[in-house]
Amino acid sequence: MSGSARAAQTAKTTKTDDTAPAGNGGTVRLVLAGTAAAVVALVIAMIAGGAAFPRIIPGLPDQGALTRWGLPLAKLAMDVAGLLTVGTLLAAAILLPSDKGLLGGPALAYVRAASWTALVWAGAAAATMVFSLSEALGLPVTDVLAGDELTSFASQVSQGIALTLVVLFSVAIALFARGAITVGAAGGLLVLALVTMLPPALTGHSSSSPNHDLATTGVAVHLIVLALWVGGLGVLCAHALRRQPHLATAAARFSALALWCFIGVGLSGLFSVMARLTSPAELFTSTYGLLLLAKTAAFALLGVIGWWHRKRTLPLLAGGGSGTFVRFATGEIVVMFAAVGLAVALSRTAPPPAVLPVDRAFELLGYTMPPEISVANLASLWWFDLFSGTLVALLAGLYLAGVVRLARRGDSWPKGRTAAWFVGVLILLIATQSGVARYAKVLFSAHMAEHMTLSMMVPIFLVLGAPVTLALRALSPAARRGDRGPREWLTVILHSRFVRFISHPAIATAIFIVSTYALYFTPLFAAAMEEHLGHIAMTVHFLLSGSLFFWVIIGIDPAPHRLPHVARLILLFVTMPFHAFFGIALMSMTTVLAAEWYDQLGRTWGPSAVADQQAGGAIAWGFGEIPTLIVLLALAFQWWRADDRGARHADRRAEASAARTGGSGDSRLDDYNDYLARLNKRDNGR
Repeated sequence: MSGSARAAQTAKTTKTDDTAPAGNGGTVRLVLAGTAAAVVALVIAMIAGGAAFPRIIPGLPDQGALTRWGLPLAKLAMDVAGLLTVGTLLAAAILLPSDKGLLGGPALAYVRAASWTALVWAGAAAATMVFSLSEALGLPVTDVLAGDELTSFASQVSQGIALTLVVLFSVAIALFARGAITVGAAGGLLVLALVTMLPPALTGHSSSSPNHDLATTGVAVHLIVLALWVGGLGVLCAHALRRQPHLATAAARFSALALWCFIGVGLSGLFSVMARLTSPAELFTSTYGLLLLAKTAAFALLGVIGWWHRKRTLPLLAGGGSGTFVRFATGEIVVMFAAVGLAVALSRTAPPPAVLPVDRAFELLGYTMPPEISVANLASLWWFDLFSGTLVALLAGLYLAGVVRLARRGDSWPKGRTAAWFVGVLILLIATQSGVARYAKVLFSAHMAEHMTLSMMVPIFLVLGAPVTLALRALSPAARRGDRGPREWLTVILHSRFVRFISHPAIATAIFIVSTYALYFTPLFAAAMEEHLGHIAMTVHFLLSGSLFFWVIIGIDPAPHRLPHVARLILLFVTMPFHAFFGIALMSMTTVLAAEWYDQLGRTWGPSAVADQQAGGAIAWGFGEIPTLIVLLALAFQWWRADDRGARHADRRAEASAARTGGSGDSRLDDYNDYLARLNKRDNGR
């Protein structure tokens, strides 16, 4: 069947499903119940927290009751619309089965629904922007709309920029969702929706917490997993109430996802609390802490309900009974939306004031200026970074799970690949959690050592671990033919035009080389050093660009482009001079990169900023020798293995040919043997 015919069939199925029997009334009641629970929880929390009726001091500007209540309600509408958008796209891309990459009827209907919820999301974000400016200026909404401050707020203030991004991204989701008919398009929109959830939260309390690095990452992880959990369950309940097909399949898939979301919400919430509260006693002595306890209680209740789902209702659902699932899931939705209301109220409540040292370095770093760098301090001053720590745990845990699954199945996996992978993970742990990470924000030389380790050491061992090959062997195919499970998604990504483009040797090499110059010799480096998200972006870029390049050179995993070993060797030697030139350029510079950042730290020990930068250039110049040697050894071993396999393959072909013809399998050798036999016969005849 052609793509247009399948699309027509999909549209036809959608029309049939949209006119499905009774159940829409139950969906409306579910939405109303969840919304009412969220609003009631918000109102109660605002009254209890004092945000509803603040003390108004005469003579000071007051934004009025409309803004006081309109702002949290607009934020609540924005969060709920965002959750529903994520939930509908999650159901379309992952929970519901597909047919050879095309969305089925119910899934296509959910993508269309996402276009409407995304429009509501954009409108609520725009209203939140107006109310936020009204609160910031202390002016009524009518005065804000009459002035021209809104444009400046949306383009110059971090909070306004964040809300502007939400408006733009959600409008883009609404537009693109109208024409999406493939699972890949729905998956891309899901990723965009998750990204759209982040900007407002990352400019709130998390950015001003004592440990703002931990708070920022904690909030980002918390929002993503919470959006998947709450939004997915809400749409799943609506799916059950509307009596749509594939409910058992969708519920089973969501149950597996919900378990990971529950763990992620719990851990990220714990780290966020640790970043905002200075002592456990503040949980009971502050309004912020009491609201956190209420949200924790709702979270624990959700965990109990989720356990009940996995134990009792999923088996009943597999047998065809959906009544129990609908009842428990509806209760879970009410509790979830109440927790969302508490979260909005929590964002309107200031955390307890923390007694912080009067230190500019502490404000920028999240920790006091470390003592003068030494080997002992590098080994002892460990610093926990939530993003890198989570990345290390995921890389180690998922790889180990794949190896264990193969072992239980009776399949073997090369120990050398496992050792290489965990060596890379260990180096990543040391580079991002030890004293190296602490000094990397203070000294350019330490930053450059971390950069070179992340881009030129860690990727070598990760690539030699062959994680994609392990995943393809460990993951099981989708149970339903034509559907997409994790293994099928991985295969689709590997064969996508994007991966084929960036994995081209010329493109991968250009990214590896040019991005280094673009980062340090433009204002990007100074901007990245100022923000924790900038440090995360640099870490991710170093790892990905290095992994992409070394995948081309010594990759074991399947790749769209395979170079001969000679070409790989040439490509490796071509890149070496560019890193040398980069190091020499840094060593010869007298202008300090990101000078404002380093000046604000007020470091009083060690070399000057210029001397330290030149030392960083020397590290960049000399660091490449060790990775190059490792790559040469790996490339030589792979070359020898390839020649050995080729020789054995030729021998097998020769033996097979000999078995068919009765000869030795090599015609030239047979001719030579015949020639020697004739010579021997002639000599004997003499």
